[in-house]
Amino acid sequence: MKQQTLHVPEKKVVGITAWTSYENEINPDKAKISPCVARYFKEQTASTIPHVTDPSTTLCGFTDYEESWTSRDACDYKGSYTYFIGQEVSCVDKIPDGLKVLTIPAQTYVKFTTDPGPTPQIIINAWMSIWQLSPKQLGGVRSWKTDFECYDERVYDPENAVIDIYIGIDPS
Repeated sequence: MKQQTLHVPEKKVVGITAWTSYENEINPDKAKISPCVARYFKEQTASTIPHVTDPSTTLCGFTDYEESWTSRDACDYKGSYTYFIGQEVSCVDKIPDGLKVLTIPAQTYVKFTTDPGPTPQIIINAWMSIWQLSPKQLGGVRSWKTDFECYDERVYDPENAVIDIYIGIDPS
């Protein structure tokens, strides 16, 4: 998996959300992300979003992290958080009822690009690797504001998909 540190400008994303946790997501009977993604595509939510900047790219955000840690260096990724799936937009005027807006803050991110492989396994493997990184290996302390995944044309072949995961950090 490739790793690159970069500054990402603020992004506005419109879509739908689910409140979940690591514990929910490892139990298929309690998982919230998969049903949220299924609903997003079944209801063709992307087609209802105005001002989309790139219809071929879906962004999935992780935000509103539960503050269940004693120090930012030891934040437990197993707490609850908001999962967000949607499209980046140029403005947030006239958002349809039922949709929400996520502001991905401008900040320094570590961008992880997966090697090609089958979904969802490459995503699971990437996150498991990220969770094991120390702040030194990451290049800074996680900011725990908003992290996000980028799904573009590289996921069209689900057996050889590539995704980017952006982890917000406070550089050291």
